[in-house]
Amino acid sequence: MKHATLRQLKVFEAVARHLSFSRAAEELHLTQPAVSTQVKQLETHAGLPLFEQLGKKIFLTPAGAEMLHYSRAIIALFRETEEAMDHLKGITGGKLNVAVISAGDYFFPRLLAAFTVRYPGVTLNLTVHNREELLHQLTENLTDLAVMVRPPHEIDTINEAFAPHPYIIVAPPGHALAGQKQIPFSRLTQEPFISRERGSDTWNSLQDAFGHRTQQLKIAMEISSTETIKQAVIAGMGISFLSAHTVGMELQTGQLTVLDVQGFPAWQSWYVVHRRSKRLPPVALAFRQFLLSEGAALIDGMMAYKSTVPPPSGSGTK
Repeated sequence: MKHATLRQLKVFEAVARHLSFSRAAEELHLTQPAVSTQVKQLETHAGLPLFEQLGKKIFLTPAGAEMLHYSRAIIALFRETEEAMDHLKGITGGKLNVAVISAGDYFFPRLLAAFTVRYPGVTLNLTVHNREELLHQLTENLTDLAVMVRPPHEIDTINEAFAPHPYIIVAPPGHALAGQKQIPFSRLTQEPFISRERGSDTWNSLQDAFGHRTQQLKIAMEISSTETIKQAVIAGMGISFLSAHTVGMELQTGQLTVLDVQGFPAWQSWYVVHRRSKRLPPVALAFRQFLLSEGAALIDGMMAYKSTVPPPSGSGTK
């Protein structure tokens, strides 16, 4: 094993976590052959197979399970070393590791851009995930900060709300309900509804908004991509419940319209989250404070959708 590399261990860990070469390649922004090559080289160093294939699925061998345990330990040690160096560097020259839920990627790069104007020497490492992947980032100490809508209960974290997050009902401009005022929920149940997949943040927020009435919706499709949902709504295949922060461009260009539904917008909050036991480097502390003090105003200035209804006040920590 003395010739194994950290890169090989990281690639192996991603494949072992997903039990998929293709998903690991997507996460690491590599080609699938490149991922396979790295794993094969690690297997050569180990002298044992790390995966076995049964049908179309792959599984860890006993040697692979052992390798995964030590790989994660080694990766964590390198990360701790990097964090220690960042502490010595301070903010200027530090590296900011931040992970964001997928709905946030519509505005979050602009927040980072505003932060780096203030701290031009900062190096950025931004990753975008669904909820399951984001929780993994926190659990495995792969990120300093996470930005999300629904803070986790299964991890001991500190959760601080920094900006309101409205959810709206969208439709194509020519829809029969477009322009109507105070549309009742009962009218929505007559329309085909296109939703995010169950378990996603958006689905859970939909359930918060409608409660037990969610089951009355005529769910025509569940789609795991917000972009695909928007295109389906634009094509006239149904209406949808989406974050207002994901549809700014479509509202500005007139491809989508917001329906005036009773009780909407449905308000949630954006949270900045970190492990309670995490020793945040100076650059992460600075970015956290930047979000808490300026995040709400910056996000509001970026959004095409404006609501006159004030969001609920208060923030939660755990």
